[in-house]
Amino acid sequence: MTFKVATFNANSVRARQAIILDWLEREAPDVLCLQETKVQDKDFPADAFERAGYAVAFRGQKSYNGVSVASRLPLSDLRVDLSEDGADEEARFISAKVGSLSLINVYVPQGYAVGTERFEKKLTWLRDLLFHLRVAYDPGTPLVITGDFNVAHDDRDVYDPKGMDGQVCFHPDERAILQELLDWGLVDVLRKHEPGDGVYTFWDYRIPNGVKRNLGWRIDYILATPPLAETSVGVRVDRDARLLEKPSDHTFLCAEFQIRP
Repeated sequence: MTFKVATFNANSVRARQAIILDWLEREAPDVLCLQETKVQDKDFPADAFERAGYAVAFRGQKSYNGVSVASRLPLSDLRVDLSEDGADEEARFISAKVGSLSLINVYVPQGYAVGTERFEKKLTWLRDLLFHLRVAYDPGTPLVITGDFNVAHDDRDVYDPKGMDGQVCFHPDERAILQELLDWGLVDVLRKHEPGDGVYTFWDYRIPNGVKRNLGWRIDYILATPPLAETSVGVRVDRDARLLEKPSDHTFLCAEFQIRP
């Protein structure tokens, strides 16, 4: 059997609810991880996901950030703070077990601009994620990390690598930490199956006809430890969903694994 994991920065789960539910019905992933849900927990549309056959866990805040996991299987061992003391002010991290599979879903800070306090906060957040992996997980066991990392890893992941080099989301410092995450023991599942350039998950609203011209970024990831990555049989970016009416500026990224959690 195959186990399908998907990730999507919704840019408001309520604004994109119909798109998400239609996609769940059509694609039937086992797990869908959402970022930038932009809703307080009391207002998260959990009933809609449950009617669609998904258990859902979430952590949100008003107007900004927010992460969730929707799963056909029960979720356990839920954690909603990256910090060890549970003092995270922003809703950017959620982890759980899906059967025997460990799962982490993240929405990494965007960073605003290189040289600002917000950019330094982004680097710190990424280092904290790396520290958490080193302390809490073993790369020899099945783990999948999904989410919007707000970092393009290499030249293949942006439409204009020379023009964007050194800018926020394509700066050497953040790319170096992403590489450290991979070096810890993670496989970029998209790159296992799609080694070429021009495969993107984000197209800026502000670029005219950016999707049709494919002027995009690949900043959304499905990363897996080697035992899990070895079972992956395919990956897909659903670019068509970015062409729907009132879409998110991101689209769905989906990977399939030959596992039984």
